[in-house]
Amino acid sequence: MQDPLVDEAIASHKTYGSLEGQHALFSMLRRDDPVHWTEPSGYRPFWTISKHRDVMEIEKQNDKFINAPRTKLLSIDFESKVKEAMGGRPMLVRAINQMDNPDHAKYKKLTHAWFQPKQVRLLEESIGKLARESIDRMLAHDGACDFYNDVVVRFPLKVIMLILGIPDEHGQHLLDITRAYFGGGDPEMQRGSDLIGATMAYMDFFRGIARERRNHPTNDVATLIATAEVDGSLIGEFEASSYFVALASAGHDTTSATLAGGLLALIQNPDEMRKLRANPDMIPAAVDEMVRWVSPVKHFFRTATETSTLRGKTIRPGDHLMMAYPSANRDDEAFEQPFSFIVDRNPNRHVGFGFGIHACIGMYLAKIEMVIFFRELLARVDEIALTGEPAWIETSFLGGLKRLPISFKASEAAMA
Repeated sequence: MQDPLVDEAIASHKTYGSLEGQHALFSMLRRDDPVHWTEPSGYRPFWTISKHRDVMEIEKQNDKFINAPRTKLLSIDFESKVKEAMGGRPMLVRAINQMDNPDHAKYKKLTHAWFQPKQVRLLEESIGKLARESIDRMLAHDGACDFYNDVVVRFPLKVIMLILGIPDEHGQHLLDITRAYFGGGDPEMQRGSDLIGATMAYMDFFRGIARERRNHPTNDVATLIATAEVDGSLIGEFEASSYFVALASAGHDTTSATLAGGLLALIQNPDEMRKLRANPDMIPAAVDEMVRWVSPVKHFFRTATETSTLRGKTIRPGDHLMMAYPSANRDDEAFEQPFSFIVDRNPNRHVGFGFGIHACIGMYLAKIEMVIFFRELLARVDEIALTGEPAWIETSFLGGLKRLPISFKASEAAMA
């Protein structure tokens, strides 16, 4: 199947500003052409991979399908601008999600222990305090708010600042940079900035953090990164700043997107909301379902290193493959009733955090954050309802809701 309109839609930011639009597109691809050769105007061509099983297989074969040199969908014109801005480098940052082994293993090891369950559990009390403060802020809006902008957009950023040891006064600046960084093609989110400018602002900020930690080390992840050694030498400034950017940006935006999209799903599925309120022990399973449902990471790319065949299509060395995570997470061969939001779904083998060695390093932290947040929310807030149309960010890479207007009533326990 070769249809220019399909190819343009796959690459268009606007497609992802509508849940109905993107899922209609990918449902058609899964049915008719799950390994789809894609040639949108202004972009280098690639294969669009829309089936869950295929995404999993590609993720597992990390030597056969590598991260470098293309990790996300950028136009040819933008790729040229990146190389110009970066002195010939093809990427604005070089974090672990842009690396292949052996570098990937070396750099992931630097912070791996910090994001394991044992370490994250030590943070639960502090995360709980941040969640309570978030609900306090919500209740202060006197029965109505924009749940995304007024409540959840700051909560995961505060958690990231906690583990990095960044003072509160930097919060608004980091939030502004993050929103521009992940604004995609959405003019509301860019706010006069662009991806290159936002990335440079990020890198400049974290260079300052790294220098400060090298001079005054403390017990936090920022110090760990800034003073790390790789192959016997101090981590490079570019790699250190890239590491910071990856943790601060992805750790924030994926979680805030899932929190807001998860609440919207509960509002739109009142039986599931009642089920969850009656059985709070289901919240961890509900969080996984929210990740599947929202799929805040829209894609990552891999590049083939050898010839292979996938569903009858020949993949050649150098071919690029776009793994469409929202599509994989709605695949009826992987999930019963994939278009139903089910808080106690089991099993739930979603790929919202990726899979294999490149699975999100902070996924356990993200899950704990969201579990704690929803426990606090459902215990203190009743009768949540929409008061307007939700709006989704127009971005082909990473994002979720940009507005979620709601009304709510505080529970008796919250008012006591």
